[in-house]
Amino acid sequence: MRLTEPVTLGPRTAPSRVVFGPHETNLARGRALSDRHVAYYARRAAGGAGLIVTETASVHPSDWPYERAPLAADCGPGWAATAAACAPHGALVVASLGHSGSQGSSAYHQSALWAPSRVADVVSRELPMELEEPELDALRAGFADAARIAAASGLDGVEIEAGQHSLLRQFLSGLTNQRQDAYGTDRALLLRQVLAAVRAGIGAGRLLGLRLSCDELAPWAGITPAHAEELARELAPLLDYLVVVRGSAMAVSATRPDFHTPAGFNTELCAAVRAAVDGRVPVVLQGSVTDPARAEDALTGGTADLVEMTRAQIAAPELVALVRSGHPERVRPCVLCNQKCRVRDNRNPVVSCAVDPRSGHETEDPPDFPRGRPVAGAAAERRTDAPGRPDDVPPGTSGSGEPDAVLVVGGGPAGLEAARVLAAHGRRVELVERAGRLGGMLRVAGGRWSPLLDWLEAEVRRLGVTVRTATAAGEAELTGRRVVLATGSRPGPRRYDIDGGTVLEAADVLAGRAEVPDGPVLVDDPVGDATGVAVAELLAARGTAVLFVTQDPVAGTQLALTGDLADAHGRLVRAGVTLLRRTVLRSVLADAALVEDVLTGEQRKVGCAAVVHCGHRLPDTELSGPDGAVHAGDRVAPRTVHEALLEGRRAALALCGADGGGAR
Repeated sequence: MRLTEPVTLGPRTAPSRVVFGPHETNLARGRALSDRHVAYYARRAAGGAGLIVTETASVHPSDWPYERAPLAADCGPGWAATAAACAPHGALVVASLGHSGSQGSSAYHQSALWAPSRVADVVSRELPMELEEPELDALRAGFADAARIAAASGLDGVEIEAGQHSLLRQFLSGLTNQRQDAYGTDRALLLRQVLAAVRAGIGAGRLLGLRLSCDELAPWAGITPAHAEELARELAPLLDYLVVVRGSAMAVSATRPDFHTPAGFNTELCAAVRAAVDGRVPVVLQGSVTDPARAEDALTGGTADLVEMTRAQIAAPELVALVRSGHPERVRPCVLCNQKCRVRDNRNPVVSCAVDPRSGHETEDPPDFPRGRPVAGAAAERRTDAPGRPDDVPPGTSGSGEPDAVLVVGGGPAGLEAARVLAAHGRRVELVERAGRLGGMLRVAGGRWSPLLDWLEAEVRRLGVTVRTATAAGEAELTGRRVVLATGSRPGPRRYDIDGGTVLEAADVLAGRAEVPDGPVLVDDPVGDATGVAVAELLAARGTAVLFVTQDPVAGTQLALTGDLADAHGRLVRAGVTLLRRTVLRSVLADAALVEDVLTGEQRKVGCAAVVHCGHRLPDTELSGPDGAVHAGDRVAPRTVHEALLEGRRAALALCGADGGGAR
């Protein structure tokens, strides 16, 4: 496959055509790259990534866009450690350098934001200062100094950020650059000056890449594909590679949308830019490319010369190695949920992955190998293509010759992950599930989660786990055994009265187990996550009239964390869903529901044939289990897929640690 072939980028050669692009991680210590960064990038290098671009570092102290944003002046030791850790695997490592300008934050440095013109940011509404020549001099010097630090640290080069969150993009765009001087009449002038300064800073023999917004999705004044093609032709001789992205402050979710946006959404844009540069510079496709087959098609079809697969490698760091070894089916799928890899919010979470909870936690969470094998270091990370159980660990033993069997009760995501990790550590595992299929509540959600369930099931079977479905475990069967209880959840309490009428569970509606009346259906969403929105969209798509009740000012308020809040609201409105915001459900009646305004207390009746309950669920504790049983997932507290997988993993590692195996 071309995907796994080497590619020449200027004076360097990458071992594959797969890029691990720059993204916020919150792994920094202060504003410096940390040991967690090093382990995070090294894991992707060991997995076969060809080009690794580190988290964007601000080139000047005037830019502090989020609390743990790296500052180039502080990144030298971290860049050096990253380069050293990735070098044994051949991956090229370059530093992303940028300045977020008016899209930054003044909360940390408590100074005015920098911008080409006095145009308030459309998101923060903050009015920035207009850069004068002293600030422009400092900016150019900041890029040059950062480039010199990167080169002195042993990196293979730098990538200049002129994408969505970028002061350089703001200079390129008529949306934000309304200057009357040379930087306004020639909006690319500053970018050319920065590229020249950076090229001088890195010296000969190192890469210079550019991440360029080629469509701001604001054609009335912003950068359009036609403008980008012309600019790319002009800049191509100055570059060693070009990454084609889209988006601006006008479309913040456009760069990293979730699964509602088709994968590979930048394909046509990238192909047009690549045609415009006509082979003068390698072009990188970016935009929700998670499937190796799709990436291969982009390469063979002439769309791009390399493919950025950042979220795919957050979910499956060993992606390239598995494809290269002939096992693409073993690549853990990215489902584009954005639940844990988007970290730029007021919680300051560390980057991770809903489907691989070890991502971002490489320094404290050991790889999946049985006792007697290394649990840290490059040798362990490279061992990704061995089929089945390791040859030197006989089935039914822990690696030391002693019987070591574990029973996992529950075949949802927590139980499947616990069984997978236990088997990977050499344990003999039996998994029982009372339903006829594996998957639990994740199977109910269906759709985007099906590839993950298929992968989990395939892995537990590959590792030799004995799987029994349509089997209800009894207390007697659990006695005297090492047990993981992952028995899932049951419907939770109602916060309203039911005086006649029909109330359906969201899980039953999503699974197709409930008979939904034709008349208006009220979707009650006290949680504000993806469930209520998904139910409303499903029913509206069937032609059902839907009333959506939420206590919040906006539907699906928790979707702000995944970047889908505005888009979800738009989808509901376009689908004809009636939104009853700042409203709570008080009573379900025979043909109506009594709702109450949370601000005024005013109550009124709305007609509906049924109510769909989208509230919290409770742990299913019908099976108590033996003393010492380890609980995981919804059995502990029903939450998201990430918590289910994380606790399944932790349960497995706890049992491994109890008899001398590796544990977190």
